[in-house]
Amino acid sequence: MRKTLMALMFAAALPTVAMAAAEGGPGPGFGPGPEGGPGMHHERGPRDGFAKLDLSPEQRQKVGQLMGEERKIDREVLHKYLEKLPAADQKAMKDELAAKHEKARADIRAVLNPTQQKQFDEMKKKEDARRAEWKEFQAWKAQKDQKAQ
Repeated sequence: MRKTLMALMFAAALPTVAMAAAEGGPGPGFGPGPEGGPGMHHERGPRDGFAKLDLSPEQRQKVGQLMGEERKIDREVLHKYLEKLPAADQKAMKDELAAKHEKARADIRAVLNPTQQKQFDEMKKKEDARRAEWKEFQAWKAQKDQKAQ
């Protein structure tokens, strides 16, 4: 049971990381470049492995769409199996993931200079507002669907 729970927790974290990398990801100058030293950045397609394929912009867009669909399907499968866990295990997993996410944010924020920290805090505030709005919409939609039945 513990191995299954740990595997599910790991799998639950992957889509979050993948989405963060796809939407914002590290900006230019982050990490080592392919040919240069630390801080070098190069243009690349949806995934590093596709950089060698010399994809056209249309191909890059299509591959990005396909990979987005794959992430969506992965999340759906993950949620299907997570729903089968007992409620206590689901809550424990969500709480642990939330704590790890907050720790990662705090660690990232600690690396930033004061100006960047201010921008980071604004980004977090906007993200939290979007999440709250989405939850409100989902609740409204569920209520509307219930009334329709």
